[in-house]
Amino acid sequence: MRTPEEFAASHLQHSISSEGGQLLGVAYRTISVRGARVVLIDDLLGARARITEDLLNAPPSDWRERWLLKLAGGETIGSGFSEIGSAPLDSYSTQFIRNGEHWLLNGQKFYTTGSLYADWITLGAVDGDGNPIGALVPTRAPGVEIIDDWDGFGQSLTASGTARFADVEIGDDLIKPSALRFSYSGGFFQLVHLASLAGIGRAAATEVARLVAERRRVYTRGNAPTPGEDPQILQVVGRVRSAAYAAGAIVLKAAEALQRAHEANLSGDEAALVRANRNAELEVSQSVTVISSLILDATTVLFDALGASAAKKSHGLDRHWRNVRTIISHNPRIYHDRVVGDFTINGALPSPQAGVGIHLEREKAKA
Repeated sequence: MRTPEEFAASHLQHSISSEGGQLLGVAYRTISVRGARVVLIDDLLGARARITEDLLNAPPSDWRERWLLKLAGGETIGSGFSEIGSAPLDSYSTQFIRNGEHWLLNGQKFYTTGSLYADWITLGAVDGDGNPIGALVPTRAPGVEIIDDWDGFGQSLTASGTARFADVEIGDDLIKPSALRFSYSGGFFQLVHLASLAGIGRAAATEVARLVAERRRVYTRGNAPTPGEDPQILQVVGRVRSAAYAAGAIVLKAAEALQRAHEANLSGDEAALVRANRNAELEVSQSVTVISSLILDATTVLFDALGASAAKKSHGLDRHWRNVRTIISHNPRIYHDRVVGDFTINGALPSPQAGVGIHLEREKAKA
């Protein structure tokens, strides 16, 4: 976990200083997790990284220090922002209603990645007046029901399904001081996905190389006595590895832009912050389609280096493509291409990545 300088100085377990390259750190760590063939952990780390970044950008307070200590102590966080069905765009149907000294939370979330395994859910909702409100909700509180109903063909173990809240009592100490996310949050969230893609590429490259090295059977049209000496097969392995390398390099470069946005956010220089946020958003958007295409292609062509046995479920090579395709679908790459093109030609600034929902004005007009 990345923490402020004073936390690193106290040598808390799992804590590293946020000074100098903290976003490079989270990118590298996420890639490493995927490279180690762990399909779930990076998704838990993603939600944890997001709330940590909120805290790192918040002004000093007892609330901030308490939650940094909880996270540094190993407590885990799941995500609870997305809603499906008739949830409005840029708002929530989930509500907090004041009830004496407590709040009552009611509503339903979906894509609650990692919440089934986590200690807390960080979520967004509205109060009785429709104002945004953020909170951290204990996953084992009475009235919280987390359902493992995610049925996607990829990221199957991330528990990205439903969370229901029925009259869940929440104290003021669990309400965030501000419902606003940090200024470069859109690019930061996307970086976690990009780092995951690059890490999947690393894992795929490692596995296809091992399987080729172990093979002894060759085709009559082959070019060598073993698959590991066949130049065409070596070309495929090299293509997969090179794609993973390029994706990782691009992720780390985009992370540098986000690090500059973080530093600008703390500097108090508003003009510098606007520039840094714009540049970070553009650099991340420029990375999305390139990384997506590289790893989608790599996890497809790797089968060309192997025989029919590559399709065996025991190898599980299909999981790489399925996970890649699922991650890419989180935030459609076509919009990133358009944002970059619009800035390049027209100088248009990227719009905020505010979420997904029903366009209520359009629905009213149609009615």
